[in-house]
Amino acid sequence: MTARSLFDKLWDRHVVVPESADAPAVLYIDLHLIHEVTSPQAFSELERRGLPVRRPDRTKATLDHSTPTLPAGADGKLPYATDQAEAQVARLIANTQKHGIELFGLGDPRRGIVHVIGPELGLTQPGKTIVCGDSHTSTHGAFGALAFGIGTTEVGHVLATQCLLQRKPKSMRVTVDGVLPPGSSAKDMALAIIAAVGADGGQGYAVEFAGSAVRALSMEGRMTLCNMAIEAGARVGLVAPDDTTFAWLEGRERVPEDWDAAVADWRTLASDAEAWFDKEVSLDGAAIQPMITFGVSPDAAAAVSGTLPGTDSEGARHANDYMRFAEDQPFTAQGVDRVFIGSCTNSRLEDLRAAAAVMRGRKVADGVVALVVPGSEAVRRDAEAEGLHRVFTQAGAEWREPGCSMCIAMNGDKGAPGELVVSTSNRNFIGRQGKGVRTVLASPATAAASAVAGHIADPREYPALEQEIA
Repeated sequence: MTARSLFDKLWDRHVVVPESADAPAVLYIDLHLIHEVTSPQAFSELERRGLPVRRPDRTKATLDHSTPTLPAGADGKLPYATDQAEAQVARLIANTQKHGIELFGLGDPRRGIVHVIGPELGLTQPGKTIVCGDSHTSTHGAFGALAFGIGTTEVGHVLATQCLLQRKPKSMRVTVDGVLPPGSSAKDMALAIIAAVGADGGQGYAVEFAGSAVRALSMEGRMTLCNMAIEAGARVGLVAPDDTTFAWLEGRERVPEDWDAAVADWRTLASDAEAWFDKEVSLDGAAIQPMITFGVSPDAAAAVSGTLPGTDSEGARHANDYMRFAEDQPFTAQGVDRVFIGSCTNSRLEDLRAAAAVMRGRKVADGVVALVVPGSEAVRRDAEAEGLHRVFTQAGAEWREPGCSMCIAMNGDKGAPGELVVSTSNRNFIGRQGKGVRTVLASPATAAASAVAGHIADPREYPALEQEIA
């Protein structure tokens, strides 16, 4: 039998109609995740055509993008940034009620960012196909699921048919061996990979992350890595399921009842030893330092301890003009106005612990606004049970309600024109975090260190202190 990769096995399990020269394959979708921003038009199309939702039991909804991260006022009303945001929330509530779709809505203790709650609830499982009208659906690939973002038209297609038309991508394996040095994290690994392959290096590929450094990552770290795969242009990011995966999932609300049978099946998903990939990339994990971005694309990334690399390309000059980094100064000389710790990339408990370890016993620098936004109600509860919220607030940071927040700046959380934001999110595009805002992507530890220092900072210079602020 021909050796097959994890991606091949996932694809083959879900093909309803094979692709041909004239038509894409028809793939069955196991789990369809929706939120308030990319679903309204899809539901409107179903209404126009008089179509029901094919499998409402396989569709799960949450509120995350437009929801405020500030609490309700004295009148009980949430401070929506715009009337449109409030309307989007109301529309999803109405659509899910009409079609019998489970919604993790306002007041639900399971609500949160779509790519955080799927794994938390055990909805995300190895072997599944998972789609969402959101680019960073690749996050779920950390569990050995075939997960990818789709457009609004495709959201409607899945709602109506539970299937999707897709051409099979090529395959790439990115192997990271060795041991990450102290201070480096999954976010740094992701930025190092993107810098190595380029923002379009994964275009047209399903990427499997492998190697000892990847295997050593926690599930939270693997989710961060797969979340960022899209920033290298990849369609899919994958990590083969293993004992780390199974231990993390066991006992969660929506995992299979026959747990032993499920795990036995999931163990068969790993890439065969002789599996062939269209492209291979290798990195030395021991060489990965804490990273930041310095341009307006995630591949413009370098070690935080470095300086702006010289280049004469027109695109780089444009980026440099926008970011206003000096070529003759280290990155750490650049002052910071705002810090954001959150997003579907880095808002889980492990991420908040990493940030708290830096902020504990220290103060956010004068003039810096720091926002810490947990990725879900569950993360918020767990963080508060550990006292992490007190670490942040005593340091001078704001502790917010769960949501996407500054990642996409749709809910009122954003920077001001010209401000430099150090962000744990996934994109540093022009205007991503507010008009004229300059975004630097970094790990939670680097973001926290930058908040304390008042400038871009190396987290290795801010070791954990034993005492909290009194």
